[in-house]
Amino acid sequence: MRRPFTLALLAYLVPTFILGYVWHLKLFAGVYHDLGIYRPDIIVPFGFLSMLLQGSIFAIAYHRLADQPWQFSDALQFAASAALLSWTFTTLAVAAKHPMTSVTRFMIIETCFTVVQFAMVGPLLALSARGGRQVRQLAGTAA
Repeated sequence: MRRPFTLALLAYLVPTFILGYVWHLKLFAGVYHDLGIYRPDIIVPFGFLSMLLQGSIFAIAYHRLADQPWQFSDALQFAASAALLSWTFTTLAVAAKHPMTSVTRFMIIETCFTVVQFAMVGPLLALSARGGRQVRQLAGTAA
């Protein structure tokens, strides 16, 4: 279980961190600044820690819930469910609780982020399971 978990965690963590950093702090930094929701001194390690915890939970859930985790269809179904769950606490709940200049604009940009994020993560989850499956098959033939 260790290798499939690690690969699934990386399938979530790497694209999410890179996309999150580029999306929120570079590409659309002006939009988020105009929304007035960011603190002036963003604490990047807290963001990374939250992604690490989310990725760990999603990695465990993926391998327990997907019938055939190496199949892209299973990965995309899981990614769609995970995206909806993620959207509820990263977009919907934030819009409900935090002051911002435009709830609609925030909802649009964060919904787009979540769609892009999980469109990347879904196929990578299937590839991570394929990698773990190949390792298990090689180990079985070597024994």
